[in-house]
Amino acid sequence: MKIGILGAGSWGIALAKLLYGNGHVVTVWSIDPEEIQMLNEFREHRTKLPGVLLPGDMVFTTEVKTAVEGADILVMVVPSPFIRSTAKTIAPFVTEEQIIVNCSKGIEESSLKLLDAVIKEEIPQATVAVLSGPSHAEEVGIGMPTTVVAGAYETETAWLIQDAFMSDFFRVYTSDDVLGIELGAALKNVIALAAGIADGMGYGDNSKAALITRGIAEIKRLGVKMGGKPETFSGLSGIGDLIVTCASKHSRNRRAGFLIGQGKTYREAMDEVQMVVEGVYSAKAARMLAEKYGVEMPIVEIVNKVLFEDMTAKDGLTALLSRNKTAEAHD
Repeated sequence: MKIGILGAGSWGIALAKLLYGNGHVVTVWSIDPEEIQMLNEFREHRTKLPGVLLPGDMVFTTEVKTAVEGADILVMVVPSPFIRSTAKTIAPFVTEEQIIVNCSKGIEESSLKLLDAVIKEEIPQATVAVLSGPSHAEEVGIGMPTTVVAGAYETETAWLIQDAFMSDFFRVYTSDDVLGIELGAALKNVIALAAGIADGMGYGDNSKAALITRGIAEIKRLGVKMGGKPETFSGLSGIGDLIVTCASKHSRNRRAGFLIGQGKTYREAMDEVQMVVEGVYSAKAARMLAEKYGVEMPIVEIVNKVLFEDMTAKDGLTALLSRNKTAEAHD
């Protein structure tokens, strides 16, 4: 198949290499001319995915039309704050036959829409699906075993994506719970910030396990209330992605949280990480969704207060631990 990759960050480049290795014709687009020049000159993203070399006949371009026209699948891998603007840019070139696979993770703060809904709103003629799971670009780029889930409203679309992406090291499952997959992908970044904050404060494995376990409980409560399937949050795009994002050395959200736990502001942490920290952008939206659906999400609430309301990390931990007594399983 012919595949257009929209976004040349670490995840876009890792997926481009994977799909090329699967025998597809791959074109990578970026809005940044310097990024495209680097990729064309060195066949490597030297800042975001160093050491992962790309084939000589892979096409890199700043022309949207070149990446979109004639593609069977378009892979959306731009940071979540730029999903709508990118969708608007490519919309004139997208046809009804094309499938857009969203691989970005987040919630649009202004509308509280999940990203597949944002794309569909701007490109109503397209079939929109999602690919998510515990899959750091640094590992996919060098062929480490990875499993993800392809979510689509039509079974045939999920199967087509599964066939396109699956390889001898990249296993793809299918699901029809697009909402659950998208929500788990977005909210795990907020919980990962909390896990990183705990790491930055010098806490250990007990704290990390507590945040992961109670974090997925919060995500599931909201997800089910919004219409997601409970089992999705026990799967790859739920607990699987949450574990890897809270624990991995590759996780930008955990790294940003670590710096915040050491006393930096979220802006200072983002500047030091030098990559988009999706959890910062999703935190406010997660809090607003919790309020909208009447769901208790104490970790999300405290993360917001630490990020945006000058609460110290220490006070945030105290607030979490001193909440009213309750049973482990409750509505």
